[in-house]
Amino acid sequence: MQQADICLLLEGTYPYVRGGVSSWVHQLISGLPHYSFYLVFLGGTRDAYGKQHYPLPDNVLGLETHYIMERDSLQPPRARLGNTQAFTMWQQVLERFNLSKQPLSTEQLQLMLTQLGQRHGLTYEDFLYSESSWQVLVDLYFEQAENQSFVDFFWTFRNIYTPLFNLVKIANKVPPARMFHSISTGYAGFLGALLKQRQQAPYLLSEHGIYTKERKIDLTQASWIQDRRFALDTSIHKKMEQTRQTWISFFEQLGRTAYSSADHITALYQGNQQRQIKDGADQAKTEIIVNGINLARFTQARASRSQTPPKVVGLIGRVVPIKDIKTFIRSMRVAINHDPEIQGWIIGPADEDPIYVKECELLINSLALGQHVKFLGMQNVAEIMPQLGVCMLTSISEAQPLVLLEAMAAGVPCIATDVGSCREIIEGMQPEDKALGRCGYVISIANPNQACSAMLKLLSDTAHWQQMSDVGYRRVELYYQEHFMFHRYNQLYETFLTWQA
Repeated sequence: MQQADICLLLEGTYPYVRGGVSSWVHQLISGLPHYSFYLVFLGGTRDAYGKQHYPLPDNVLGLETHYIMERDSLQPPRARLGNTQAFTMWQQVLERFNLSKQPLSTEQLQLMLTQLGQRHGLTYEDFLYSESSWQVLVDLYFEQAENQSFVDFFWTFRNIYTPLFNLVKIANKVPPARMFHSISTGYAGFLGALLKQRQQAPYLLSEHGIYTKERKIDLTQASWIQDRRFALDTSIHKKMEQTRQTWISFFEQLGRTAYSSADHITALYQGNQQRQIKDGADQAKTEIIVNGINLARFTQARASRSQTPPKVVGLIGRVVPIKDIKTFIRSMRVAINHDPEIQGWIIGPADEDPIYVKECELLINSLALGQHVKFLGMQNVAEIMPQLGVCMLTSISEAQPLVLLEAMAAGVPCIATDVGSCREIIEGMQPEDKALGRCGYVISIANPNQACSAMLKLLSDTAHWQQMSDVGYRRVELYYQEHFMFHRYNQLYETFLTWQA
């Protein structure tokens, strides 16, 4: 196989998961056909992923898939001492993850590549069973968590650090590439740091959402960590918080090391750029590159829309908690009390979190919305847009949602929560952009009444709806076309590939 120009590092997204990030990756690869790509996908366990949802463009040379929470067959447990020199290195790495705000050094990354999982270094069996590993674990427990259950600490320790052995194994086997591009921090970003050291190649890091922030949200909602609402004493409360904090510290270090190792870092908007800098990125290495869409794809959609607003409010997105579908459903109940003709459509994949989907269905039934709110599953966005009067997002976290840009290109006004760059998209970013006006409304998180008020304003006033439709189209036309994005990434790739040469 020929050497790829760019190796993309993809965690939990393309090509096995639908969504905004995956669509962006497919768009990027397809839009830069003169570069060759090699894809490395990282997932947790294989049972969490189904079939491949995107056909790979012709300029993709290969795809490898890894599940970093799984392990190959192990040797039977037996007493072992462990390599004391390797465990000295390991203890220093653990200190960076648990006690330090400094990223892992290049020397530590090199040692991990040459020692972790190696017979002459620290094997995975040594990590699990050796006396040296036990001593490291016990020392760390008494330093950090002596008031916590040791059993909880033991299993948290194993679960957190097992993926590092897999990441090192992957890094040592990924085919040579001229440069690496990770689409998040986290495990993929850390793999990028390892690969930069392993192959001495340029490393570009792009973030849509801020990975560490999103993992904190996940951990706050995690059902596998005992919930404080059911805690009857402070000891249970402390146990829960300690486990969460251990995971958070781990993800923070993955992010710091990715930021430190990257040669250049991109964000979608100013708020995320500032968060990257706060979390350890060098400001001089950061840059904002906004999303872009193919405006021509929505020409027919805009031309075929009604002259009056259809009484349909569409939420286009995955049916998962971070999209807060339940607030959308509740807002529909309030709106229908005012106008029974309004319909709510939930458009997007519903296979990622079946339990949450069931909760949403129960909520629809309990609010007597069975005739008004419907799950439509995956749809062709350009074809369904003309049927919508409003595009709404009720998410508790977003970066720069492509669906808002697509709605604007189709002439559909938008309502979105004040997260990520939603306010910039709807109200404008720079003074000349803001001068265009608004193309919808920005609402508070988890506020059905505010969402209802915004949709009624748009659906009940044709002139107002038309004005916001026109503003949205003009904003996309001036600032969010995909050729702007392709041009900048082409420049970055060209710079790093030339530097590599």
